[in-house]
Amino acid sequence: MLVIAESNSLYVGDMLFYLISFIITALLVWHFVWKPVTGMMEKRAKTVANDIDSAKKSREEAEQLAAKRQAQLEGSQAEAAKIVDQAKKSAKTQGDQIVATAQADAQNLKEQAQRDAKQAREDALRGAKDDVANLSIEIASKLIKKQLNADDQKALIDSYIEGLVEHES
Repeated sequence: MLVIAESNSLYVGDMLFYLISFIITALLVWHFVWKPVTGMMEKRAKTVANDIDSAKKSREEAEQLAAKRQAQLEGSQAEAAKIVDQAKKSAKTQGDQIVATAQADAQNLKEQAQRDAKQAREDALRGAKDDVANLSIEIASKLIKKQLNADDQKALIDSYIEGLVEHES
């Protein structure tokens, strides 16, 4: 039995050695490996959390910037539409003014032409009256062989020409 007891004491001694070796190894691993690894993992977790927060913040800023640019684009489009409308209104106003001016000029030219024609007609009639009066006096004096009173003859011709003018009108 001695052998058995010896083997048990070896077994307990080995066990005790293994246990102490395990505890020392565990302490060494905990001190030199576990602490730095957990510290590194905590640092990494903080870095990842910061990166996620930074990414969220960047995304929010990008969304705000995109919204701002969209608002500016809409404002620019509205301003462009306003400028186009103003240009159209201005062009229509200028077109209307040009047409009105052209119509007024045409009316003035027409009235001036009518006045000029009337004046030329009156001048022609006056000239014709004098020519007809002189011609009539000559014809009458040749026919009658006697000199007629020029004022009476001229009055007679004037009344005849006035009758012609009224008849033409």
